[in-house]
Amino acid sequence: MAKREEILERALDVIAREGYRGASVKELADAVGLSQAGLLHYFDSKEELFTAILRKRDEVDSAGFGLYEADGTVTISDPREGFLGVIRHNADVPGLVQLYARLSVDAVDPDHAAHEFFVSRGQVLRDVFSNAIAARQASGEVTDRIDPTTLARIFQAVADGLQVQWMLEPDVDMAGTVDALFEALDPRPHETSGRDD
Repeated sequence: MAKREEILERALDVIAREGYRGASVKELADAVGLSQAGLLHYFDSKEELFTAILRKRDEVDSAGFGLYEADGTVTISDPREGFLGVIRHNADVPGLVQLYARLSVDAVDPDHAAHEFFVSRGQVLRDVFSNAIAARQASGEVTDRIDPTTLARIFQAVADGLQVQWMLEPDVDMAGTVDALFEALDPRPHETSGRDD
């Protein structure tokens, strides 16, 4: 288990630095002092290795952005700041964004090693985000005209879609765009520029 954790931690660094295409099994094996066969001894396949890397990324991000409670359950106390924090961080690790996007497309095949990971991950994130949005709706910070479950799916779709746009156009402000969506959903009066239009 310790070696597997070391592999995953080093793989996060290599992929963040070298990108998905630059992170071959050989490169990852070299980073931890193993042969390719030795590396794959810890995983059933290359696809399982990359899925485990994404699981590790989620674990690190959740801990870093306060998305876990002390008992280990996933939570989002402030959906806006937590979500924007992860999105800002993603802009600093383009290789991991590339891996996520590539694997998510491949994982639509029910037989793919990452299929269950993406289905389960999406459901858990939507459930948690939906609960956080419902709380914000109750306090009047988010419009209640849209069901929180629908809003959670919209935010997920926007974030995933923005990652593709950002990979194609690196000047896209992913966090700024998602923040604008939060702003658009805030029913409270906003300060104006002071003009008497």
